[in-house]
Amino acid sequence: MIKVNKTRFTTLLKVRPDDIDMNRHVHSSRYIDYVLAARFEQMETGYKMPMKEFLNHGYGWVIKNTFMEFKRPLNLGDEMHVITYIESMQKDGVTVNFEIIKTENNKTACTGYFNYTMVHVNTGRAAIIPEWIIERYAI
Repeated sequence: MIKVNKTRFTTLLKVRPDDIDMNRHVHSSRYIDYVLAARFEQMETGYKMPMKEFLNHGYGWVIKNTFMEFKRPLNLGDEMHVITYIESMQKDGVTVNFEIIKTENNKTACTGYFNYTMVHVNTGRAAIIPEWIIERYAI
């Protein structure tokens, strides 16, 4: 296991009409989209390492698995803070924990984690995370 400092980053997002399902709240699949959108932004602003830099070096990330626990629904127009941090780092992947908080009442809508594997974009096979990436992610 590689040491990380678990620095938390926050992104503000808003529920859009196309996020709503037939039960008139956010469809469960959209929570994955929210975390991915937040991570994409946080890679650039927090870690100072935009996805484009990974791609330029021939690397990408794929979701190995994910877990989500839904606490309360998000509804049309709700704003949320998507908070993420790297819980752990392995030789070829990271575990990213997340929490989605409704801004209106500061209550948790969803928590969970993603296990990502670093891959070579040309082959799709797992890649060992280079030291220069470990240093930037260990903040």
